[in-house]
Amino acid sequence: MTHYYYKCFDCDSEFPAEKIEDNQIYLCPECGESKKNTPLKGVLLIKYDTDFIKQNISRSGLLGKRIGRFWEYPYLWPLKINKGKFSKISESVYNKLILLEDPLLTNNYKGIEVDFWDETRNPTYSFKDRASSLVAIKAIELGVNEIAAASTGNAGSSLAGICSRLGLKSKLIVPKNIPREKLNQIMAYGAETFLVDGDYDQAYDLCLELSEKYNWLNRNTAYNPLTIEGKKSAAIDMFIRYKGKLPDFIVVPVGDGVIISGIYKGFSDLLQLGWIEKIPMLIAVQAEGSNALVRYLETDQFKFESANTIADSICAGAPRNLYMASKAVKETNGFPIGVKDEDILIAQKEFAQNYGVLAEPAAAASFAGLKLGLDKGLIDKNWKGLLLITGTGLKDSASIKKWINEITPKSEEKIKRSLLNI
Repeated sequence: MTHYYYKCFDCDSEFPAEKIEDNQIYLCPECGESKKNTPLKGVLLIKYDTDFIKQNISRSGLLGKRIGRFWEYPYLWPLKINKGKFSKISESVYNKLILLEDPLLTNNYKGIEVDFWDETRNPTYSFKDRASSLVAIKAIELGVNEIAAASTGNAGSSLAGICSRLGLKSKLIVPKNIPREKLNQIMAYGAETFLVDGDYDQAYDLCLELSEKYNWLNRNTAYNPLTIEGKKSAAIDMFIRYKGKLPDFIVVPVGDGVIISGIYKGFSDLLQLGWIEKIPMLIAVQAEGSNALVRYLETDQFKFESANTIADSICAGAPRNLYMASKAVKETNGFPIGVKDEDILIAQKEFAQNYGVLAEPAAAASFAGLKLGLDKGLIDKNWKGLLLITGTGLKDSASIKKWINEITPKSEEKIKRSLLNI
């Protein structure tokens, strides 16, 4: 018996796992739509047999598991299980997929207890390894060898790196404004890479077209429901790391809306199991030049606007998981907040020089959002918070160059004289 099934986010239609997976269906067969420059309709969610889960693992049992090893509790994932392990997946695969050891950095900001959750410790240095790992394992289970994705950089380098580890082939479609470091990383892992003379939204649509034509497994964010499910592992890891006592709020940078949706999904699963009492408030941070979620939550309407921000990882004019992301914010009593690019750069510098965390602009946006939320009185100073750091600054040196001082070679004598202020 399969312990999970698929359910449409929009029309609530339910489908057996076999129907969706055997036919390589991505969106709801009843109402699913993928239109250019438009959020997806009919995104599929994965639902579980809670009685089955409780028969095989308890709350205390889950709390005893190790961070970054989601295969140790297979009952919470959409993969076939045999004798307490994923079928068709060997121990050698698990050993190649170990995620971060301990991402929690205990900190405070202006006397407020705010921890950092550092996802730059993952195999390819970003949060996206969570989704790529689950998609890759599903590909092995299904006997598929080629996986494609559109990406501004992190999802692409993640898929390329994970596929390289597991002997799978990756196809990446990326926009022309991708940071060079991210493009280098993708190509270094050996991915077949296509550089589109256009933006991320164009790359996304092209990837859908090519995947269908050449029968590649598509990893596009939200389009493949496993991307949401893979990212829920962060919520499970937070539950384990905090020993079940979660923070009051979590600040999440938002582009396509899948990370915040995945975190919400993970906590929702735990809530349904009765293992937590409530979901932490989810605060969605967007760059002002890419703020579709902010606008949608204010007006309840989506209108496409081309996105432009220094924070490439959250640059999306048409967030594909917009509707689920908005639900995650509303149902946790959270709020969206837009931050300026210049404030993101200030936050990036402060992150690095005050806390020793070199975050890319999209990740630094969470810190900028925290600061603005406090200034506006939206965040109570008595709350305990958590900032999500989604990717390393080493993937985007152009942003760092905007705030570090230029340095030129000097003779030994000049260096010595400068130290003496001569």
